[in-house]
Amino acid sequence: MKIVIIGGGAAGFFGAIITKSLLKDAEVVLLEKTRQPLAKVRVSGGGRCNVTHHCFDSSKLSKGYPRGAKELLGAFHRFQPRDMVQWFEERGVGLKVEADGRMFPITNSSQTIIDCFTDEAQRLGVAIFLNADVVRIRKELSWQILLGSSQTIEADKILIATGSTQKAYSWIQELDHSIKAPLPSLFTFIIDDDLLIGLAGISVNDARVEVLGLRQRGPMLITHWGLSGPAILKLSAWAARELATVSYQTELYVQWLPEHHADSLKALLNDKRRTVPKQQISAEPLGGLPRQLWKKLVEKAGIEKERIFAHMTKQEVEQLVVQLLKTTFAIKGKSTNKEEFVTCGGVALDEIDFRRLESKKHPGLHFAGEVLDIDGITGGYNFQSAWTTAWIAAHAMVNK
Repeated sequence: MKIVIIGGGAAGFFGAIITKSLLKDAEVVLLEKTRQPLAKVRVSGGGRCNVTHHCFDSSKLSKGYPRGAKELLGAFHRFQPRDMVQWFEERGVGLKVEADGRMFPITNSSQTIIDCFTDEAQRLGVAIFLNADVVRIRKELSWQILLGSSQTIEADKILIATGSTQKAYSWIQELDHSIKAPLPSLFTFIIDDDLLIGLAGISVNDARVEVLGLRQRGPMLITHWGLSGPAILKLSAWAARELATVSYQTELYVQWLPEHHADSLKALLNDKRRTVPKQQISAEPLGGLPRQLWKKLVEKAGIEKERIFAHMTKQEVEQLVVQLLKTTFAIKGKSTNKEEFVTCGGVALDEIDFRRLESKKHPGLHFAGEVLDIDGITGGYNFQSAWTTAWIAAHAMVNK
């Protein structure tokens, strides 16, 4: 049997390894269109590679996927982060868990993951062809894969793991598959606002953010161009399609102290008036907010820098509470998160049999990874969906 995997990214490489390990007599060929496979693995997590998320509850894990949650729920019962951690450990790659649940190799280097995959593929005998650009697939007695070099490769079964490339979507559509329009996900917001000037690099441990009626909560980072951090990245994932419809220009609302409401904030300010009446308001941050940010919020509320708590008017209390509960920013556009990029969109999920990650239209044609209309929030979710879908597809290809 000859099985061809198209795409040398995370899903493709893992799919090739699992396929060959299950059926050692099969000829397993991996085609990668560039000179460097596993490119996203290399840059993930700032070069550390966030391989998965430390959540072993399939129901909770599936909630991290704006698109594909329902389909992945059953898939995670078969192969989930616990299984991936074990797979790495069996090959000498230890993983560590960070406070937010992200999992990285102990070495803090994506090269560890790349070496693990390439060594395992070589040990098993996976044939890897680089600069192999697929331009078309057709089905005759066997699958025919046409390359840009005019070469044709035959296959009994195919796993498509090409990621979110428009060129691949075009020849997938020729196979009568529908493509949900690919759009950016997991991006940061470009914001030009006086409140943020001089605050680049300051982070808030917990904030609630809202855009177009959608909300997320978590740590947030002020950057030179606007806002980033887990809260913003999660919001961009859940609101990816909605933000695209408004050309990434709309209002963002930030609640700086999400544990509080208007009455509790007023109580905190009144307590300050009693305990430190002669202290300047701008020098006494509430709720552990960074001092520089607090000063800006006090200024935006229209309160003079020298104003002390004893002289704080009822109107000033109201204005400051409004800023703490709902600062409004104008989003001017989006920016990528470091060198990483994720898209929503891809092959329509209702055309895929998720028990086998197989096309409902063409038996023997399988899909895995980001080529599907699946995407997760930040934190290792996207790699885990790649590992899971590739694992299921590999088992399906070697079992009738």
